[in-house]
Amino acid sequence: MKCPSCNETLLMSEKTGIEIDYCPNCRGIWLDRGELEKIIDRSADHYSKKENYDKDYDKYQRGGRDSDYEKRHGYKKKSFLGDIFDF
Repeated sequence: MKCPSCNETLLMSEKTGIEIDYCPNCRGIWLDRGELEKIIDRSADHYSKKENYDKDYDKYQRGGRDSDYEKRHGYKKKSFLGDIFDF
């Protein structure tokens, strides 16, 4: 399959049982039917437990740093979805 944006051949990766097609050139991510719903369902299950919400909040909070600071220092905010989309 070709990338709709840049016509590069898409690569496939499987993360936690979800197949994700991605473009190595433009880094676009393409999901087949039902895959977004699986991701949403898993996030809802994950955050339905208060201890997961609190743990992730503490883990991914940047301690009051603003987005300009993050841009200057090259950080990206992380979330549990990074585990799915980390190639």
